[in-house]
Amino acid sequence: MATTPEYDVQRVRAEVPALAEGLAHFDGPGGTQTPFAVGRAVADTLLSAVSNRGTVTPSERRAEEIVAACRSAIGDLVGTDPGGVIFGRSATALTYDLSRALASTWGAGDEVVVSRLDHDSNVRPWVQAVERAGATVRWADFDPATGEQGLEHFAAVIGERTRLVALTGASNLIGTIPPVRAVADLAHEVGGLVWVDGVHSSAHRLPDREGVGADFWSCSPYKFLGPHCGTVSADPALLETLRMDKLVPSSDAVPERFELGTLPYELMAGATAAVNFLADLVPAEGNRRERLRASYAALHDHESVLLARLDTGLREVPGVRVYSNAAERTPTLLFTIDGRDPQAIREHLAARGVAAPASHFYAIECSRRLGLGDGGGVRVGLAPYTDGSDVDRLLDGLREL
Repeated sequence: MATTPEYDVQRVRAEVPALAEGLAHFDGPGGTQTPFAVGRAVADTLLSAVSNRGTVTPSERRAEEIVAACRSAIGDLVGTDPGGVIFGRSATALTYDLSRALASTWGAGDEVVVSRLDHDSNVRPWVQAVERAGATVRWADFDPATGEQGLEHFAAVIGERTRLVALTGASNLIGTIPPVRAVADLAHEVGGLVWVDGVHSSAHRLPDREGVGADFWSCSPYKFLGPHCGTVSADPALLETLRMDKLVPSSDAVPERFELGTLPYELMAGATAAVNFLADLVPAEGNRRERLRASYAALHDHESVLLARLDTGLREVPGVRVYSNAAERTPTLLFTIDGRDPQAIREHLAARGVAAPASHFYAIECSRRLGLGDGGGVRVGLAPYTDGSDVDRLLDGLREL
């Protein structure tokens, strides 16, 4: 049996200049810190000759190469045809854009399933599109006591009129990983499409859009060491069936028809660099997808060790209540402490050099279902550069309370 290459977290940390400022970053679920290679890719693109895409001048060809390289990198990361990779300002913006295109085919009697576990960017665009189409929203619940979301929660609301199921690859608030493959199979049995918000999960589990049966997979490079932007990936043949409002002179080809305006070449270069950085987290042979698989396996082992240490230590702090309890979850923990305002906990930790934000983090339906209202709790998440000393500093700060 092949062994997972050893994960050298200190080597990774040395490549992330922001860590020199001294903070222990547990705010990765909201956006990770950036390696030198990513920053250089962005800067080099901005400082080199780049024109609108074309084939005549070197600067035009450079733009074409940057776009093609980014689609290829995201394709390797997500496990999808690069010809179906759409690039945009954010996953939220792309979800809104594509929700309008999909909703143009819905009408009275049609149903769309959304989940109470999800970030609102994978809820509100669908709810609003459904309302405009005169269709019906069905809500998939989860167990607030355990944080689990099983197939039964979706089976209760998927039916013959289901046109789309929107669910998360992993909860950005409590880390729960739903059974995406089983849900996709159920949705496809009735002819429904499946949209997976992979923004949080893509930072911790190697995506496999085709393998899990997702018709659409969204993710944001800034969650996995890249710049602030978003992508959605789908089968190009499926995208050919969707129409968008667009400018008359702009390309109607897939995926360009979904990308409004000139693409941000520097951000695309940064996204490519981030994927390449992830592919080289550990020494491995093979193509980029194979190296990503090895890197993610090693990262998972590293994060699992730290998560066990963090989870155990956190639960030993008097008055702590942890809401991240699902059997399958990312290294992301949401907690509160009896009698302590989450923002006060955040400020206490910040004074000790720990970045651990407190909020509902836009998973407003999830926060309310957990009984936390709109206040949420303190969220701590691991990233590729988190090490044991970070965990110790966090736990020491909490014990002081």
